[in-house]
Amino acid sequence: MRATKATRLAALIVCMTSVLALGACAPVVLRAPSASQAEDSSESRETIRTLRADQQFAELPITTVAQQARAMRPEQPFNILALSGGGANGAFGAGALVGLAQSGARPTFAVVTGVSAGALIAPYAFLGPEWDRQLADAYTSGRAEDLLQPSGFGVVFGSSAYRGSPLKRLVEHYLTDALVQALAREAASGRLLLVATTNVDTGETVVWDLGSIAMNGGERAKPLLRDVLVASASVPGLFPPVIIRIHERGRQFDEAHVDGTATAPFLVPAGLAQQPRGFDPSPRPTAVYVIVDGRLSEEPQPVQLRFRAILSRSISAGLTHMMRTSLELTATSTELQGAHFEYAAIPAAYGNLAPFDFNASTMRTLFQYGYDCAHTGRLWISSPRIANRDTDRAGGEGTSESIRCPAEDQFIGRFAVR
Repeated sequence: MRATKATRLAALIVCMTSVLALGACAPVVLRAPSASQAEDSSESRETIRTLRADQQFAELPITTVAQQARAMRPEQPFNILALSGGGANGAFGAGALVGLAQSGARPTFAVVTGVSAGALIAPYAFLGPEWDRQLADAYTSGRAEDLLQPSGFGVVFGSSAYRGSPLKRLVEHYLTDALVQALAREAASGRLLLVATTNVDTGETVVWDLGSIAMNGGERAKPLLRDVLVASASVPGLFPPVIIRIHERGRQFDEAHVDGTATAPFLVPAGLAQQPRGFDPSPRPTAVYVIVDGRLSEEPQPVQLRFRAILSRSISAGLTHMMRTSLELTATSTELQGAHFEYAAIPAAYGNLAPFDFNASTMRTLFQYGYDCAHTGRLWISSPRIANRDTDRAGGEGTSESIRCPAEDQFIGRFAVR
């Protein structure tokens, strides 16, 4: 279904309001976590949930997991890629990754993290350019046009305004046996694929090690991967929570999970970029890359003095500032740890940007824009900013003359100045 202006506005109000108060819009009956989970909830920000060979989940400190990953790849650069949420705007990040690969400028990432729409892109970024055709198809084929199917009375008596089955079917279509096997092979080499969800019960971020699920999940691997990916992209209030069955410490219990962006705009845990003590960075320096599938500023526009318009605009502005704050904090922390930092976001001048507009032509245009900027070397902004970067260039071949790429946008570049 093509989202009309009224539908997008209503969806924005429903989902953003529920982001601020999870579950407040509908009486959702949730399964409570076990006692052990309640005790561990305070550590959820500092741990990664990994699946062991005995198919039991365990919460491991992020620093421990990072050290293990470094030890398995001792001579290689430790590149980290973080992909933000953004709904249909994920087409920008998808196009950028394909453009980087086509230009030969796409690094091999030791760690790939994803939240919401970024979680759906993350497996392809993790597997490399060989899977770019599938990535492009996901954002240009038009399969996403049917995502927004109203749930009828569910918006009043249920947990969401839209049905969860279309998103589940979309993820299942691309989550093939070959993809799961490829994830397992790459994870066995020491690379990390991490996806964030929000636990509705605790209100905390949960970071899932998808590589360990692919390696050790057996017959449960594909449904577990599907559930985590769907949960990470299930905007609360817009799509229903996903119930995930957890086997941990010999116990079984169910948890309800929703969109990771409810608690984290993107995922760069400090422990991942932190250099171990006594570590010589020369042979494998750490570099952090963040792709923001959205703007870092609101496009000026007149707002009617009506409840819905003011609420929508205010929440949207608040989330935009939250993203900017997270980006600046990440830039500062990674630099203090001796890591290089680069990022990209969609300039405010880019029009027709709506996170719930899954119209195929709109997504193809944004995909092509991301591709062109990356392919012509005008995607990344470095921090600290390169002094001689030409910020006055107009759009190059393949992009609109009136819309500059991220590296040429002076407002986006302000966040790299230190």
